[in-house]
Amino acid sequence: MIAYAHRACYERSIVSDNVPSSAPSTPTPEPSHAELLEQLKTQVPEVLFAMVSGRLNAYAHELAYSKLKIQALEERLRLRRIEKYGPSSEKLSSLQLELLEQEPGVSRQEVVAESQRPAPPPATERKKRPHPGRQTLPADLPRVERVIACTPEQCVCGNCGRDTTLMGYEVSEVLNVEAARYFVEVTKREKRACKTCPEQGVMAAPLPDRIIDKSLVSDEVIINTVVNKYCDHAPLYRQSVALLRDAGIDISRATMCGWVMTIGEMLMPVVGAMRSHLLAGTYIQAGRVENRRSGFSLPVAS
Repeated sequence: MIAYAHRACYERSIVSDNVPSSAPSTPTPEPSHAELLEQLKTQVPEVLFAMVSGRLNAYAHELAYSKLKIQALEERLRLRRIEKYGPSSEKLSSLQLELLEQEPGVSRQEVVAESQRPAPPPATERKKRPHPGRQTLPADLPRVERVIACTPEQCVCGNCGRDTTLMGYEVSEVLNVEAARYFVEVTKREKRACKTCPEQGVMAAPLPDRIIDKSLVSDEVIINTVVNKYCDHAPLYRQSVALLRDAGIDISRATMCGWVMTIGEMLMPVVGAMRSHLLAGTYIQAGRVENRRSGFSLPVAS
């Protein structure tokens, strides 16, 4: 019978929705419980309405009783917690008492200190700030233009059939990136000799200085590895895997560690100059940074 009542109300709502109205629709307030019962009374038989309304009243009384029972249980639980933590806990809210239950080993002094703490100010609604707008891209970045032409249909007027005139462009900017491109740099050094003086031998152009002589990679690759390790916090084993994926070259982590050690030895004069600059001052702040993995601690000065 309840299904029949729901179906009757549903059919009525469909019929009322399909009726055309000449006036513009305006939002109407939702009907109350009593109004819904009055509408249902006109749509279903009296016997069915009496059954449905009686069951709804029973549900309402059961819900009210459940709320009162929950409230009584919460008050009883609050009294038990106040007996547990002492009279000073009466000033605490139910939520604070619940948090004390989750904190093991709470002393009486802590409960007293918590009760004497001033209550936080009531939360106020934050005013919505206006959106600052779209962020502008840096002006020093190079611009690469891409022109999108109109379709052939847009190049011809749909009314007279003449060609349309270009008036300008709608310009928008997005940040783009080019993936790292690995290539092999081939160095050719000139070799020269005198035809009339063979005893002079062959002379070749001198090689520029490199970080690691006879290394398989260039200085740029070594510098990029050190920057990724210490600035971007990329471990060497991840860089080794990325180099194998992007360039097809398998360079072990031990080889990369040798690059890092070589650059560290080259930077020792800079470290000495920084030490002399720190010692020349009259005040130095010092501390220690502990490495949780290795267990070592390193001194840090500023």
